[in-house]
Amino acid sequence: MDSEVEVIFQPEGKRVRIKSGTTILEGAKLGGVDLTSICGGQGTCGKCKVVIEKEERNAGSLTDPEKVLLSPMEISAGYRLACCMAVNSHLTVRIPEESRTGRQRLQVEGIETPVKLKPLINKYFVKLLTPTLQDPRSDLDRLLDELQVRYGLENLKLSYNLLQHLPLILRDSEWEITVVVWNNDTIIGVESGDTTHRIFGYAVDVGTTKLAGYLLDLNTGRVMAVDSLMNPQIPYGEDVITRITYAERSFDEQKELQQAVVSGINQILNRLLDKTDVNPEEVYEMIAVGNTAMHHLFLNICPKYMALSPYPPVIRRGINVNAENIGMKINPNGNIHILPVIAGFVGADAVAVILATEIYKRDELCLALDVGTNTEVFLGNKDEIFACSCASGPALEGAHIKQGMRAATGAIEKVRIDPGTFEVKYWTIDNAKPCGICGSAMVDILAEMLKVGIIEVTGTMNKNIASPRLRAVEGGLEFVLSWGKETSTGEDIVFTQKDIREIQLAKAAIHTGTMALMRKKGIVEKDIDIVFIAGAFGSYIDPENARIIGMYPETPLEKVRIVGNAAGTGARMALASKTARKTAEEISEKVTYVELAAEPNFQAEFFNSNVLPYADLSRYPQTSELLKKLGKYPKKPPTYFH
Repeated sequence: MDSEVEVIFQPEGKRVRIKSGTTILEGAKLGGVDLTSICGGQGTCGKCKVVIEKEERNAGSLTDPEKVLLSPMEISAGYRLACCMAVNSHLTVRIPEESRTGRQRLQVEGIETPVKLKPLINKYFVKLLTPTLQDPRSDLDRLLDELQVRYGLENLKLSYNLLQHLPLILRDSEWEITVVVWNNDTIIGVESGDTTHRIFGYAVDVGTTKLAGYLLDLNTGRVMAVDSLMNPQIPYGEDVITRITYAERSFDEQKELQQAVVSGINQILNRLLDKTDVNPEEVYEMIAVGNTAMHHLFLNICPKYMALSPYPPVIRRGINVNAENIGMKINPNGNIHILPVIAGFVGADAVAVILATEIYKRDELCLALDVGTNTEVFLGNKDEIFACSCASGPALEGAHIKQGMRAATGAIEKVRIDPGTFEVKYWTIDNAKPCGICGSAMVDILAEMLKVGIIEVTGTMNKNIASPRLRAVEGGLEFVLSWGKETSTGEDIVFTQKDIREIQLAKAAIHTGTMALMRKKGIVEKDIDIVFIAGAFGSYIDPENARIIGMYPETPLEKVRIVGNAAGTGARMALASKTARKTAEEISEKVTYVELAAEPNFQAEFFNSNVLPYADLSRYPQTSELLKKLGKYPKKPPTYFH
């Protein structure tokens, strides 16, 4: 029998008992302790730092990843990586501020796209005649006959578990009942009295990083309550590939990921029900959207082959599943519908964004970016739509950035740099003392550095800048955004040359995807009529600074529309309207997926897109003019790859 040890997590004082040999990170997961893990325990991100109390620092030798990812100062202060350190004896660890996720700012609001109310859930009130010797029909026949006569409903199906309780419900309600019918073909509930005024549904955006839930009154289409939560799968991996790798280990690990996300979705539902007077049994249907990996993991479908070329999903079309089969705590006979996907890396959330922005029926040529852990790019209109997926998220979510973090309390979210003094003005989430940098600020930092000459269009820091904020350290130059006396950690918050390269890679991925679709469509920048920017990250970035660094083509800012969580909007539309659900299937079939890695000029385009804003500066005339005005236009044009 394996021995157990106890880990005490400070400052909460939470005690967690784990098997000897288990890592600190696994213990934190078991105990529900707030501890960041971006790489899912692979020992590559260096974000799960914990501090070992002084008297216990001989509890194990440093691993190779720790020797690389921890500075000498951190090592001497007792820092370890929670994913690398196995616990073999009782231990007390302290989780420093920078290793906490904090109160995450999650985007749940999105555009409101009108849709004609036509839910698949309907209720029918009936008064049945009681059985007599002259009319001894079965209870079920009596009910079905009345529904056919009064409402024209034929060939209705009824589940076995409802049949078991039907005689008691009918007699306890004195034969006055409300029948809950899904899609006019399946009875999913029989309720005492007239409850036709109470029909509710639940829409969920299952994001890689966050979950957003919406409780709807399906009689009116009104959103009654909204809530959100960090995806409980994050400790298993920040990105979808890491989670797929975890799920590949065995069916038990796959099931563990499924149960984690289902528990989070149920947790949001409980919060929504607490805010209203709705009972879980009155929530009869749920719509879920998410990228294809989240889609498969939510359904407990093997995701392995989505990560292997040619990246096929197991199922493309929409699917209906009984709530009990998934473990959702809505009405046990309720239906869960997951919208269709488009391809292995363009999922149901992408279909929902297209549905919400109505690109599929517009005359205008639209470009849409759903910026998140992965960025989906769409280009088209009612005639045709192209789509691709870009690996943009890890850096913009804080991975591989020295002091990067998600958009949580204390994250620097907005930055301005004085062109004369290089002094920095910054804003943080919740106006708290800064403890790191989130994605929206990273976009600002690159744009501001470019405008004041701290970096060149290649992203290289200018070592000739005379400012105490720009300093040489081991590994290159770094720029101080916030001095230690201002921060919650007491350490300077800096942006390094390596950090710049990581953001360049992320923005280059998005720009490369956009250029690939433009080439497929045979258009140039001036042909784009509308640019939609969706997603939590997209909602908080400065559109002008994003354009300056080349995150999207140079189009007039008045053409840019910030649409928030459009995936959540699309999910709500599909919950409220069977017509919208049918449209979602048509969108899935209509969209042409473009695999970027298969594009013949992908590598050249990616290199060109690494330049700020782009190697061919003539495609960014407004930014070029701004740089000339500021005296920062390059004397020698950057290399352009054909």
